[in-house]
Amino acid sequence: MENSIKSSALNYGLYLGGALSAVTILGYTVNLGLLTKWWLGVLLFIVIIVFGIMSGYKSKKIQEGFIEFKEAFSSYFITVAVGLIISMTVGIIIFNFIDPEAAITLKEKTIESSIEIMRNFGAPEDAIANSLEQMEAQKNQYAIGPQLQSTAIFLIIQAIIGLIVALIIKRPRQNA
Repeated sequence: MENSIKSSALNYGLYLGGALSAVTILGYTVNLGLLTKWWLGVLLFIVIIVFGIMSGYKSKKIQEGFIEFKEAFSSYFITVAVGLIISMTVGIIIFNFIDPEAAITLKEKTIESSIEIMRNFGAPEDAIANSLEQMEAQKNQYAIGPQLQSTAIFLIIQAIIGLIVALIIKRPRQNA
């Protein structure tokens, strides 16, 4: 893979990391409850995929419209991995070192939001009570270990999406 493709993917990853970090920082400073909204999670998931796709197409453009499967996948994955690692690092710094109390508040808001969603879907009260007990028993989801674990799982999901994207955008050169 050419160096310019890697640097392009890295740049897109830095932009993605900046965007994801900005959302975390804004949520932290403006309204922690915003970080518990399901629609924000869906929006960020889409943004991550879009950045990966843009990176793949930029790599294809760099090579005059041709890109091998491996290069397309690498471009997507480098972008997503760099962005997620930057975002995870910012979250770890905020919720473990700068303001650990915010992690506790965020957990409480997440529990409240989950209970509200369950009630809106008509879940029985005993199921809600059971879920509440399980959520309260969970450790700090913003600690370093759980953050590394959830990021690793999310990277696996993104790798699968990246494989699909690479299949779609690949265009190998035809050898005569």
